[in-house]
Amino acid sequence: MKSRESEDPCYDLIDDFDLIVSSFQTQYGIRLSREMPGMKWDEFKDLLHGLNEKTPLGRVVAIRSETDREILKTFGKREHKIRREWRAKQVKTVTAKQQEQALKAIQNAFKEMAGGGD
Repeated sequence: MKSRESEDPCYDLIDDFDLIVSSFQTQYGIRLSREMPGMKWDEFKDLLHGLNEKTPLGRVVAIRSETDREILKTFGKREHKIRREWRAKQVKTVTAKQQEQALKAIQNAFKEMAGGGD
């Protein structure tokens, strides 16, 4: 995992750091500017993963990850913009290796449908 990637595909540790900071303050009352220098990485990750949907990051992650068409219909312009921008960013971050793997998977699926093997 690269340093800026999170285990959750719906947030970025660097780009979303302002949301992380405000979420820690909201949910835990922790000021990261004061606490982070002494905080161990595992503790930070545990607290980050424990953030709920009522925090700024939680709300944005919920918007970015929503797939239910009925819920998407209720989104306003702001929510659609947040989701659209995130999805556009994710498309740009697909590596050549990931593209190659996806293409091979599609090719193998077509081979199987045609009754052929390798």
